[in-house]
Amino acid sequence: MIASHILITEDDLEVHDLLVDFLRKEGYETTSAYTGEEAIRLIRQIPFQFLILDLMLPEIDGYEVLRRVRETHNMPVLILSAKGQEVDKIIGLGLGADDYLTKPFGLGELSARVKAMLRRYVYFNNHPNDHSPSVLTHGELAIDLHTYEVSSRTGKKTLTAKEFDILKLFLSYPSRVFTKSQIFQAVWKEDPISDENTVMVHIRRLRTKIEPDASNPIYIQTVWGIGYKLGEATS
Repeated sequence: MIASHILITEDDLEVHDLLVDFLRKEGYETTSAYTGEEAIRLIRQIPFQFLILDLMLPEIDGYEVLRRVRETHNMPVLILSAKGQEVDKIIGLGLGADDYLTKPFGLGELSARVKAMLRRYVYFNNHPNDHSPSVLTHGELAIDLHTYEVSSRTGKKTLTAKEFDILKLFLSYPSRVFTKSQIFQAVWKEDPISDENTVMVHIRRLRTKIEPDASNPIYIQTVWGIGYKLGEATS
């Protein structure tokens, strides 16, 4: 089995060396970048399966790196940052990060999150010929389970791993209303948390990709006081 290749973008040498040593012992291949420019250059050259990204980087900050990455790549992105303010997390998730850990963090928690995100990403990218349906549809909305692409009135867009999992959940249960806690538990595979912003940010970002008008959604509809549901199928 080929080890997953992780790009570690971190300019704090102590944290960087800790990550490299730990992840290599866990069996991953790692490459290092110490600036935003270097990270972007490496991503253009090497097919990474995962990106660990610090926000406070020289030359180009992590937010801009993330924005550029999401223009062309759907690999999982985990932000590591000393900036623990809620607004920083919302911005990072809104730009396309799949998860966010605040420094200092536990290596056990880091390992669990990396494994969970890689498990989904690697599976769907390495099983193009399995016997499961390759496309889920709901009226004119369709997602390709192998390419992470969604087609809707807005055209064809590429989803991140978390966006994909959320939309897949709705299309798998088209008549069900999901609470934010249920979505978090199904997609993040963790116990629900009191902070619901993570789910809300991902829903908002998903709507910008699939809805003709994100402020008046027709596909992912809000059920006030409860959560979200899939809109009626239209053709």
